[in-house]
Amino acid sequence: MADAGLSRAFSHGRPALIAYLMAGYPTRDESLAALRTLAEAGADLIELGVPYSDPLADGPVIRDAADNARAAAGGAFGLAETIDLAREFIADAGADAPPVALMTYLNPLMRFGLPTAALATREAGIGGVIVPDLPPDMAGPWLAASHGLDTVFLAAPTSTPERLAKVGSMSRGFVYCVSSTGVTGERAELPPEVPRGAFGPRLQAAVVPLAVRNRVSRRSRCALVSMRRAYPFCLRM
Repeated sequence: MADAGLSRAFSHGRPALIAYLMAGYPTRDESLAALRTLAEAGADLIELGVPYSDPLADGPVIRDAADNARAAAGGAFGLAETIDLAREFIADAGADAPPVALMTYLNPLMRFGLPTAALATREAGIGGVIVPDLPPDMAGPWLAASHGLDTVFLAAPTSTPERLAKVGSMSRGFVYCVSSTGVTGERAELPPEVPRGAFGPRLQAAVVPLAVRNRVSRRSRCALVSMRRAYPFCLRM
């Protein structure tokens, strides 16, 4: 098995590409095939979404994908099934598997039990987690249970300097820079501050790379964002 951490994605000397996939959509078998296709196509890191019934930060496309994934499994596709899917993908791909980060909300982790969820995630070979509704100042119980996993925190345009300092210093793997307020989804234009590299000066405490999320949905936008030294890599949604 390849190194399970997320940092391997950013060791190629160029902007890295993170691809998002909803686990179980449209079916488990098809999402497993999609994972393999992303790896073969050169994704540097795969963000694997956990189907959840109350996705506060997700727009209609991801919400619908989650609903369809859960419906296709009789309502029983959640965190455990997503971890199992990732385990199979990583085991089959071996050293060729790109790092995988789970995108999940806090409630599924708590229902699973934080230590149990962390152990299952780590044993599957998953490199880390992104938890949109877990701010760094409330992350103590999860961090205590999740040794060996990278935890990625979110930085938003509305984050205070104090919050950004915590996000930058506590994130492992990378910092998730949300380019705009609101839910996920493609827009017609990038927010004007993103090409100017607005997050870089505000996240001077970061000890890991920065990723840009939301609205970076076309090749030209990835190229524009990745030209900024403030963004060592670009996230494509």
